[in-house]
Amino acid sequence: MQEPFSLLITQEPIFKTIVETYGLPTIPQRPEGFETLVLLILEQQVSIDSAKATFLRIKEIAKPFSSEMVVQLNDEQLKAVGVSRQKISYIKALAAALLSKELVLEELSTLSAEVVREKLIKIKGIGHWTIDIYLMFSLQAPDLLPLGDIAVVNTFKELFNLHDKEQMEQRAQLWKPHRSFATYLLWHHYLCKRNRKVVYNP
Repeated sequence: MQEPFSLLITQEPIFKTIVETYGLPTIPQRPEGFETLVLLILEQQVSIDSAKATFLRIKEIAKPFSSEMVVQLNDEQLKAVGVSRQKISYIKALAAALLSKELVLEELSTLSAEVVREKLIKIKGIGHWTIDIYLMFSLQAPDLLPLGDIAVVNTFKELFNLHDKEQMEQRAQLWKPHRSFATYLLWHHYLCKRNRKVVYNP
C-alpha cells in the first residue's frame, strides 16, 4: 500500500510536503454491503458524525439490520429517528433493489469500477459521490477522483489554485493509476490542517 504514496510523492511536490508535514494518511476502509451503503446515503450533504448518529438509531429499531427488516419499517418510524423523507425513499429503494435481486452486492467486488458504477447509479438516491466512496472504501478501487466531494474540491483550490473541475481532472491525469491514493493525501491535508479526525466506521 505504501508504493502508490511513494510514487505520488516523487511526482508531486505538494504531496511530498503533505507527508513531511502530517505523515502518511490512513487508507479509509469500510465493509462491503448494505450497512455501508445506507450509511453513505445518510452522509450525503451532512456531517459524518451526524449521519453516524442517525445510522445507529436506525440500527436500534431494525434488528437484525438487513434490507428485509428495513423495508418493514414505516416512514414514521424512520422519521422519528432522524431520517429525512428524501433519504427514507433512497434507503427503501436500495433495500427493494436488493430484495428483488436487481442489485447483488456480493458480486460487485468481482466487477470493474465502471460496471459497478453502472449498476449502482440505477438505484434512486445513489449518485456518483456515494459510488466513488463505496468503490474506494469498500472495494479498494485504486484510481478514482471523487470531485463530488467538497473537501477534495476545496483542497484542490487551496493547494493547486485550480477552481474549475475540468482543470482538476486534467491535473489528476498525472496521478493515474493511483488517483484514489492522491485523494487520500488531499483528505489527509484537509483534515489535519483543520485539526479534525474522522472515524469512518460506526
